[in-house]
Amino acid sequence: MNIIELELLSDDLAETEKFYKKVLGLEPYLKEDRSILFFNVGSTRLIFRKSDNIHPVYHFAIDMPSNRFFDSHNSIKQNTAILPVEGDDIANFTNWDAKSFYFNDNNGNVIEIITRYPNKAYYNEAYSSKAFVAISEIGLVTSNVPELADTLKNEYGIPIFHRQPRGKKFTVSGDDCGLFIIVEKNRDWYPTTVKARSFTTRVLYMDNGNVGYIVR
Repeated sequence: MNIIELELLSDDLAETEKFYKKVLGLEPYLKEDRSILFFNVGSTRLIFRKSDNIHPVYHFAIDMPSNRFFDSHNSIKQNTAILPVEGDDIANFTNWDAKSFYFNDNNGNVIEIITRYPNKAYYNEAYSSKAFVAISEIGLVTSNVPELADTLKNEYGIPIFHRQPRGKKFTVSGDDCGLFIIVEKNRDWYPTTVKARSFTTRVLYMDNGNVGYIVR
C-alpha cells in the first residue's frame, strides 16, 4: 500500500510552514488563502488544512532510505529535540526489521522517521528532504480497534500487517510500504504520554493497483 495523499488539520499554518522548512527542509509547493498548505514528502502529498483552536495531534511516519537514516537523525536533532525511546533516542523494531526516531512538530504531532530494511531503499545523493521516500504510516484513532481493522480488511482490502500481531487496543493494517496504525482512543502515542484522540484525517492511497480513499 502506498499513501498518495494525506490531509491533516493544523491550528497554525504559519508556524507549521516555518517548522517544516527549518527542520525537514520542506517548502510548500502551494498555499491557498492562508487556509491550506501543500508539501511533497517523497511520493506523498502532505496537506495541512487550517483548523480553529481544536489542537489536533496526529501520528505519522516518513520512510527514509537505510543509508541516509543516521544522516537524517543527525540533521533533524540539530533543529529540534528527538524524543527519548527506552533510554536512547533510536528505536529498534526487531519484528519489523526497522529502526526509527521520533520528534514533535509545532502542532504536537508525533512524527517518526523510519527505515525499513526489507524495502532496500537507497539514496545516492547527500541527505536532504529529497531523500524522503514517502509518508508510510498514519495513525487512526477509534473506540473499537478490532472493528476498524476488520472494516479495513473486509471493505477496503487492507490486510493485517504480517509483522505485527493484531490486538484489542493496537493493530496495524497494511504492508511494508504503507500502514494504518489503529489505536484505541486515549492510548499513549508511542513513545510519548500524549493521548490519542480522533481528528479529521483524509487519506488517498493505492493498493494492488487500486486507488482507495478514507476520511475519518
